[in-house]
Order: sequence, then structure tokens, then C-alpha cells
Amino acid sequence: MKKNTFVMIDEEGKETTYDVLFTFDSDETKKSYIVYTDNTKDETGNIQVYASIYDPENPNSKFEAITTDKEWKVIETILETLQEEVKKTVTNKNEE
Repeated sequence: MKKNTFVMIDEEGKETTYDVLFTFDSDETKKSYIVYTDNTKDETGNIQVYASIYDPENPNSKFEAITTDKEWKVIETILETLQEEVKKTVTNKNEE
């Protein structure tokens, strides 16, 4: 399976490769979002996940910051749902 990745260059010129977890369009906000990770872990051992607004029609456009609590809530809900689905799948496989 081929991973969907991209590289970002920060202000200091450092390149970081990110894996795209998923993208989605919101009917509510009329925006497109990308959720991605560099697979690093935070201080509690959770994998760092990032999200941005993006333009799917222009692959060279810059990501925009998500600035509203409403948008973050939509993304958090989707992440929680996906996490529960993964847990169910793992549990079902372990029970087989």
C-alpha cells in the first residue's frame, strides 16, 4: 500500500515528511481539511496529529490555519470516531 505523503519546509529550512491520515470536505463550513502526522509522539506518548484547511484544486497552495473552535470540534469528532473504529477492528481480530 502506497502512503500519501508530503514534505513541508519550516522557516529554518528543515524538511519534514508528513503522512496524510485523511482529507474531507465540510458542508457546514464549505471548506476542505487535511489531517496529517509526522509520526512523532507528544510527552504522553500519543502520536502528534495536525490539521489544516487546504485547497484540493491546487496542490501547491499553502495550508491555512484552523482558527475556530467549531472547526476543531468537527475534526476532533471525526478523529474520535476513527479511533473507535480502529479499536473495534483490533479487538475483533484479537478475538478470532
